[in-house]
Amino acid sequence: MIQKSSFIKSLILVFITLVSINVCAQQDPQYTQYMYNTMSVNPGYAGQREVLSATALYRTQWVGIDGAPKTVTFGIHSPLENNRLGLGLNIVSDQIGPAVETTMDANFSYTIPVDPFGETELSFGIKGGLHVLDTDWSKGIYRNPDAAFNENVNLISPTLGAGLYLHSNSWYVGLAIPNFLNTNHYDDFQESLATERMHYFLIGGYVFDVSNDLKLKPAFLAKAVKGAPMIADLSINALIKESLTLGMAYRWDDSVSGLLGFQINDGLYIGYAYDVTTTNLNNYNSGSHEIMLRFELRSAGKILSPRFF
Repeated sequence: MIQKSSFIKSLILVFITLVSINVCAQQDPQYTQYMYNTMSVNPGYAGQREVLSATALYRTQWVGIDGAPKTVTFGIHSPLENNRLGLGLNIVSDQIGPAVETTMDANFSYTIPVDPFGETELSFGIKGGLHVLDTDWSKGIYRNPDAAFNENVNLISPTLGAGLYLHSNSWYVGLAIPNFLNTNHYDDFQESLATERMHYFLIGGYVFDVSNDLKLKPAFLAKAVKGAPMIADLSINALIKESLTLGMAYRWDDSVSGLLGFQINDGLYIGYAYDVTTTNLNNYNSGSHEIMLRFELRSAGKILSPRFF
């Protein structure tokens, strides 16, 4: 018990030390269906579905505005045989204006019980990979043409992130930093390259068993980055008869959303979200669309309880 306690303290100390590193940042891609795309924001989630799970998501934001963000995400993860270790791969491609940013990360998690009954577990996650930035300055119309570079750039940078994920069968809370290292990104406001700052992600959710046929899950995601306002997402989803999901979400001072999902069979889930902008930007776009597919491969005799996470 003393050795386990010392091990936990050492891992937490390493995480806090990494958090204290002084780096600079911009807002990462955002998702309305973040509650089904957890590994993209917290590596501690790798393997927590208890089966081989693959998720693909496509988001087109602010339809009608030239150069608006388009994001494609693919993640696959699975527990190892001892169920304490989880491995995953996450790929994100984010296009905005003349720039395409692609991140490829390997995710690793280690899970330990934190109560005598084993009902609550703490997962330590770490991720590492590459960030690729490609720009094509011939695309788009610029507010300030002199701000655009004359030469296209192709930059490759390493990434390193970490996360803590505390969870049981009915709730979860997690804190993560996707990248501690300096990388370059395209700043659409300045129309130039800028250094990415460190992001902090806080997530949480709880599942209420209202009846045998109805479960409710309120959830939240908060993102903080130095030099930018905090972004908070609040949502509530209802799972009806273990097959139909209906929900709504609110992104603080930004948008309101409707969510719809179907558990087509034991291994396939499809989800859709539509955002309506609540700022003055609403006058110039027809909303944002997001579609998600999740495929899971269960072993013979493996039964996964119908939960939201």
